[in-house]
Parts: sequence; C-alpha cells; structure tokens
Amino acid sequence: MARFDVYRHPDAAQRERTPFLLDVQNPFLSMLGSRIVVPLRALDQTPQPLRDLNPIITVLGQAVVLDCAALAAVPSQWLRQPVGSAADSASLVTHALDTLLGGY
Repeated sequence: MARFDVYRHPDAAQRERTPFLLDVQNPFLSMLGSRIVVPLRALDQTPQPLRDLNPIITVLGQAVVLDCAALAAVPSQWLRQPVGSAADSASLVTHALDTLLGGY
C-alpha cells in the first residue's frame, strides 16, 4: 500500500455516492491493521465543495471531490487492489488535510 493510492469503495451500495477511497496514511505505518482514508465523492452527489478543504481530482476519468471532513480509519483488508494513484495531486491533498487539521 502506498500513500495516495486510490481504491474502489468496498461497499457496492456506497459506490454511487462514494466510488473511491484515497489512502493518505504514511506507508511507514503499514504494520497497523488500519489505514487512514479520505472518501472520494462523486461530483454530482456532493454539495458545493469548499475550495481548500474539498479539492476536485480525476480518478479513472471521473471527477471526484475529496471529502476531507469525513477522514476515517478503515481495516487494511478493505483496500485490496489500487485502481489508481492521486500522487499527481499530492499537493492538493496535503493542503486539504492541512486545512482540516490546522497545519497550514
């Protein structure tokens, strides 16, 4: 597992609204049984995003919104095969997390 890997949401019923989960945890902590993820919400299923907190990125051709306020720990086994990477958007993701956690 790598930081900024993107995974399909493991719950098929949730995928319409939240198609993906973005792993934002430091890979150094891979020995933990969980990973910190940010839900990636479908753009058409999301209220007006806040500029710094909810950047829009593209995953597999789909525009999605980072829902940083819904940051969560999920069991590592939920994250099977990555479908992509948001490493090219690392600065946007990091800024959004800094906005949430007050590190800016």
